[in-house]
Formats: sequence, structure tokens, C-alpha cells
Amino acid sequence: MRTILGLAAGLLLALAAQAQGFPAKPITLICPWPPGGSTDAHLRKFAEISQKYLGQPVVVDNKPGAAGLLGPTNMSKTARADGYTLSQLPIGAYRIPHIQKVDWDPLGDFTYIIGISGYTFGVVVKADSSFKTFNHLIEYARANPGKLSYGSTGNGTSPHLLMEEVAQKTGVQFLHVPFKGSADSTQALMGGHIMAQSDATGWGRHVDAGTFRLLVTFGEKRTKWNAPTAKELGIGVVSYSPYGIVAPKGMDPQLTKALHDAFKKALDDPEHLKMLQTLDQVYWYKSSDEYLKWAADTLKAERATIERVGLLLK
Repeated sequence: MRTILGLAAGLLLALAAQAQGFPAKPITLICPWPPGGSTDAHLRKFAEISQKYLGQPVVVDNKPGAAGLLGPTNMSKTARADGYTLSQLPIGAYRIPHIQKVDWDPLGDFTYIIGISGYTFGVVVKADSSFKTFNHLIEYARANPGKLSYGSTGNGTSPHLLMEEVAQKTGVQFLHVPFKGSADSTQALMGGHIMAQSDATGWGRHVDAGTFRLLVTFGEKRTKWNAPTAKELGIGVVSYSPYGIVAPKGMDPQLTKALHDAFKKALDDPEHLKMLQTLDQVYWYKSSDEYLKWAADTLKAERATIERVGLLLK
């Protein structure tokens, strides 16, 4: 008995010592989307700022695929829960299990660290497109069922489901073309392979440059680009799809706290707040406990969304 207690005490001391000296080497932050999109831009700036508060580099590693879930789910299966491998977790984690069978658990397979931000979504077309307004685009889709092609960041992602809800509410049929991420669908729009793009603000610089035209956004109010919201147009679709940072399951609470506290400072850093303004993204802080509770609530709520758009797993 004394031997067991001694081993337990020794383990606790070792964990405490590990947490005290943490981090002792660079941290990898997985971005589960290709380079060049809004998430990539945001996480790279967030990682750069976090280095000031962690004392070690935070290296962003792009691992796109499976609608933004390949990176975090592979991490949960293969990485050690030592605080040195982390990932962004997109809202699709609470949707995909309702759409298809998965071999991971969105709640049990991750250690929830901190909630940080949410997207601004919108639909863009090329500047020389004949579509001058979103209503014009809807009218074309109504007259030409299944011919209005749009790109998104993948099946089950917010840019996809937003358009499915728009289609349902307006009685039209779109042609959905899924991509691995923003950069891929942007290239497809530039090349004329799709007619529109539904995405977060990765399109912002192209709108600023005058190469894309922003037709609609899906927030509660207009963004700095001043396009009408779907709500203004009488289409009741509002979304900003919050996200945060997670680690593999079973991470020592002291490591979770160390990461949370450093990331909270980075979140509130003026440089980071400026980046959120640049991307027109929301500030969305959730503590580790709040983030996990939100995840559990969202997993239940997203089932209704998936059922509403007709994608629920039978």
C-alpha cells in the first residue's frame, strides 16, 4: 500500500514539475485548413503573439482535409497529451457525427483549452459577374435549378450549410462544389470554374482589391464592407461559427491552465484585437470549462440544424 501511495505521490510531483517547466520547447498548433484562408491568417497571427506569453515559438502546421477535421482528429489519435501539439477545432466537429459515422468523439477525445473567435461569412462573385446583388443570384438559381455553382470549404461546414439553409428558405436549388479550404475555392472562382463562393473573410482582400464583389454576409449586422446581411434581405440565416483550441484528451489540468492563461493574454493583446478587426471576426472568449460546456450544448443543437437541411444520418 505504501509503495502504491509512494508511486502516486511521485507521479504527482513529476507532473507538477513538468507543468512548472512548461513549455520547454516549441508548440505545434494545427491549422486544419490550407494556407491562405482566413483561419490560417488568424492562427498565424495568434501563434506569433502567443510566443510572447509562452516563451517558446508556436509553429502553425497546416493539415487540411475532411472539412477541417482531419487535423484535430488525427491529433487526438496520435499525439501525446503533453501540451506540445494543439489544434483549432471547427464547428463541424459537432455536425459531422450527425451526418456520417465517425471513429472519434467530439467531446471525449479532446482537452478543451480556450475559445477564441468566430467567423464572418459571406458570398462573393467575381467583379465582372452579372450578379450585382444577392437577390439577383437567387433569381437566377430559381430560374435555373441546380445550375448556380458555388464553392465552400467542404461538406457539413458552415459555408455549405448556410447556403443549404438559404436554398431551403428561398425555394431554390444550388450546385454545391466542396473544396479543402478557402484558398482552393478562391482559385476556382478566379478561374471561372464556379459562379460564387460561400466562405469566411478570406475573400476580404479580393473584395478590397476590386476583383471580387461581396453580395451578402450572415452576421447580425453589416461588416466594414457594408454588404447587406441575409437578415436584412428577409432570409433568416445568421451564423458566426465560433472556434477554439484543443489538445488530445487526458492532458494534465496544470498544463491546460498554463496554455489557457497564456492564450488569454494573447487573445486580449492589442495586436490580436487589431487582427480580428482586419478579418472582421468576433472576439469569443471561453474558459476551458465554458468551452467544453458550449461544445456539449452545440453538439445537441447542431443535430436540429442537420435535420432541418436534410443531411441527418439515417
